[in-house]
Amino acid sequence: MDVIERIKQTLAGHPVVLYMKGTPDFPMCGFSMRTSQALTATGAKYFSVNVLEDPEIRANLPRYSNWPTFPQLYINGELIGGCDITLELYESGELQRMVAEADKQTAAS
Repeated sequence: MDVIERIKQTLAGHPVVLYMKGTPDFPMCGFSMRTSQALTATGAKYFSVNVLEDPEIRANLPRYSNWPTFPQLYINGELIGGCDITLELYESGELQRMVAEADKQTAAS
């Protein structure tokens, strides 16, 4: 399967996906750490992809998303943004709402 198809399959299979450097338990950069902490603080159940373990994803996701850096947060297949945007959404309470809405949609399907 080509890498773009793998990306699409991952996004279709999980309502909240975080492409990050490292894992939520062992983040490999501060931006990835802060983003995963914000998601965890919302109570989100999310799927993470360690781009350091998959060079094809790391090289191709920025082209797919038109977003050059990691982490990249997706909710319901839509790119939300990176660390700064995720933290702004968290601080405003909007991230919690978005995650709850994604959970509702998943439960309904």
